[in-house]
Amino acid sequence: MSKRITIYDLWSQKGKKKWAQTHIDTDREAEAAFKAGIEIISCEPDHYFSKVREVAPGAFLSVGLKHGTVSSEQEAIKKGFEIIEMGGDAVYCSHSKNWIEAMAKEGIPITAHVGLVPNRATWTNYRAVGKTAEEAIKVFQNVKDLENAGAACVEVEVVPVELADFITKNTKMITMGMGCGDVCDTQYLFCNDILGTNRDHFPRHAKKYLDLHEEEKKIQALREKGFKMFVEDINNGNYPEDKHQIKMELSEFEKFQDKIK
Repeated sequence: MSKRITIYDLWSQKGKKKWAQTHIDTDREAEAAFKAGIEIISCEPDHYFSKVREVAPGAFLSVGLKHGTVSSEQEAIKKGFEIIEMGGDAVYCSHSKNWIEAMAKEGIPITAHVGLVPNRATWTNYRAVGKTAEEAIKVFQNVKDLENAGAACVEVEVVPVELADFITKNTKMITMGMGCGDVCDTQYLFCNDILGTNRDHFPRHAKKYLDLHEEEKKIQALREKGFKMFVEDINNGNYPEDKHQIKMELSEFEKFQDKIK
């Protein structure tokens, strides 16, 4: 059993180590990522989660508190404790700093989010955030507000490299960088971008290392072929064969019939 990475471990290595990070959707992706050396994994508290914890025992799991699923600080605290109890190491939260502070005061490690925050993209659009001095000041003020609220980590998404570097050097939080160059504490990419399972837009910062989407299309075609073969066998009387069936001894079947009568 690998030793689980803690907030203390991350903070102790700030400025000394670059951590690899990815977001996974299934336990099989988590297992492959962890075996490959990715030590920070983001995921959701869904039906895969208990298995994710099992197959990536030493990974630091930042687990999403889905935006809008709670409606008060008390509910956020309750849900945060549930996620930690399930095996999470931090709770990702893109809600207000008030909710983050409420959870942090109870000792729940929080991953916050600045820059391009998808849940709040109506205010910014999907673009780089912080390219002007005025906007950069707002992003940095948000960082300090979240730090003062008690967040342990902060996802920094699609902000200019210069700003991401300044943020990383001026906060005690672990900065999880996506689309921010190589200056943050973690280098973060979604697994569907890395593995090429993404069927939609690949963001500018993404690098596709494999094209599993094409491989999955081949596998899907094989699935369909197998099912067609099964249907054809049924229709042609080729399944089941004798070897696929269980039969009674004739004497036992005759006894059965006698008893039924």
